[in-house]
Amino acid sequence: MTQPSDYQRRTVNPISTLPVYDGDLGVTLCSDDTIFTVWAPTAQSVTLRLFATGSDGEPGARDLGEHEMERGADGSWHLTLPGNHAGVYYDYVVRFDDGAEHRGADPWARAAGVNGARSMVIDLASTDPEGWQNDCGPAIPEGELVVWETHIGDFSNDPASGVPSEHRGRFLAFTHDGTRLGGTAGEFPTCLEHLKRLGVTCVQLLPFYDYGSVDETRPDDGQFNWGYDPVNYNVPEGSYSTDPYHGEVRIRECKQMIAALHRAGFKVVMDVVYNHMYSADNWFERMVPGYFCRRDDDGALADGSGCGDDMASEHPMFRRYLVESVTYWAREYHIDGFRFDLMGLIDVETMNQVRASLDRLPGGESILMYGEPWSATVSAAEPGTILADKGGALGLDPRVGWFCDSTRDAIKGHVLYPDLGGFVNGLATAFAPQVRMAVDGWRGGVPQPNDTMQLVQYVSAHDDLTLWDKLCATMRREPAETDYRADDASACADMLAANAIAAGLVLTAAGLPFMLAGEEFARTKMGCSNSFDQSVELNLLDWSRARRMAPLSDWYAELIAIRRAHPELCRAVHEALPSPAGVVATRAGDLLICANPTDADVELSVAGGESWRPIADSAATLAAFGGAMTVAGEDAHAAAPGEAGGPTLRLPRRSLTVWEADGRR
Repeated sequence: MTQPSDYQRRTVNPISTLPVYDGDLGVTLCSDDTIFTVWAPTAQSVTLRLFATGSDGEPGARDLGEHEMERGADGSWHLTLPGNHAGVYYDYVVRFDDGAEHRGADPWARAAGVNGARSMVIDLASTDPEGWQNDCGPAIPEGELVVWETHIGDFSNDPASGVPSEHRGRFLAFTHDGTRLGGTAGEFPTCLEHLKRLGVTCVQLLPFYDYGSVDETRPDDGQFNWGYDPVNYNVPEGSYSTDPYHGEVRIRECKQMIAALHRAGFKVVMDVVYNHMYSADNWFERMVPGYFCRRDDDGALADGSGCGDDMASEHPMFRRYLVESVTYWAREYHIDGFRFDLMGLIDVETMNQVRASLDRLPGGESILMYGEPWSATVSAAEPGTILADKGGALGLDPRVGWFCDSTRDAIKGHVLYPDLGGFVNGLATAFAPQVRMAVDGWRGGVPQPNDTMQLVQYVSAHDDLTLWDKLCATMRREPAETDYRADDASACADMLAANAIAAGLVLTAAGLPFMLAGEEFARTKMGCSNSFDQSVELNLLDWSRARRMAPLSDWYAELIAIRRAHPELCRAVHEALPSPAGVVATRAGDLLICANPTDADVELSVAGGESWRPIADSAATLAAFGGAMTVAGEDAHAAAPGEAGGPTLRLPRRSLTVWEADGRR
């Protein structure tokens, strides 16, 4: 494997050769004392400052003293204070030979005050909710994994979600069982109850470490951000807690959320962003200027992330940090999986070390790992570094997966061209060959994964247009508000059918199926393709829409039930069958999956001695919408004798059907 030269520096950055420290970092609480340790090899001196609160504006704020730290081995600085200082807030002042002086929180901290400006000494055991020692994620076979991606705020911000107002948009929203649309008197399930009905098995949460784009002191100002701007990697985000000022609260409530998801039967996948930070002026760079962010040969910050501060995962101390940080979240917070943002900016060696570290945890081999095998643009890694993008993906451990944009674009059209369709929305014949490859896990493709379960198969995620909005853009060209809102199912019958076919292809394909929250009820963001900092109202899950689009959700639930009943689908060869133009039909074990996005009913001749019975038909399920929806007649799936003794199956127009072998004749 080789990496394009424009991803690499021409020369080694001398600062990357700073001494590597392998001792404990951060704060260590002992029975009789508290030990503070930082790594700052280029510093002239380091001062520890202690505070009663996380900011000066809080009641009871006062300084608790300053202490000079002692230089240790390999660039480390240490200080041992008598007594247990749990609950105390702190930061560091780092001075350098050139006279520069930097104030910073502790990059290795595990708790922080409001807005993460000061670190906090924390007794983690005191943050454990009741029963935490017995908490663990559910044991779900790989063939039954289905990932549903949501933002913590989106999940419950709808006033009609049934979640009490004081918990909407927060960690504790996930702790409420039995939520119904409009409140307890309602009948339609929302939030966790919706997920149980849908049948997904993994909930992926957009970033919930401490991030910088929301001011935690203004919780009721309607602020919104996805959170791809980390400030403190090992600290939960305060705006999702009921009290961002006391650092222990966010930790406890985050654990309560995870425990509630586990009790409900869901694995928890954490979206992590180690490729960049909120600012190049971050705690790492204040502690060791020039080391943690990549720079090109001219000294300019690398910008492969599009955020102006790519993190240097290939530098030994940030590699160590990244591996330990992921492992910490898995061990302390019982996280069941990790999704790596812009994984193409992290080097392969570091990703494989993360995998090995997780595997050493009890049950760690079941922890999921996957990421985006791309970057926004070129970076400036050290010479010889292999990044975990598509060019380096085959060097990843087979249990480190990646999102398959080729599947996404073949099914619905390229994300960079909003009005360009794919197989389900106007270009069925053109894209049928790619879809046949996609559902088979791209066997024989380039690059062919080492394991089909490395492929995250999907058609929508938080980035880019939602699936529904993409269908509006391609099937209406100039979509009106009524198209996005889909108030009249009859007027958007063709788009509902396309949505259903797309879901059927993903949820029966080889690989790991993934979906954006709300895809199952035609979620819209009114054509906005990048809603990261848009309004709460644009981003939230509209639970009234979920009720209105219940037949589409029912279709998703049918597909998920089939997948869980046939876990072999995740690795099965999906053999392509001869089929009419624009139709994709494959056999996977005892199942036939037939996608007909065309406007005509077609016949499919199946060789062999089996008889086949239909077990799912999108057209029949969507007929519950009424109106102009296609309704399968009694003979819609009639099997007539065909060539070579096999049956001829009738495939309704604009439908996906699943057939099961009924035994040999």
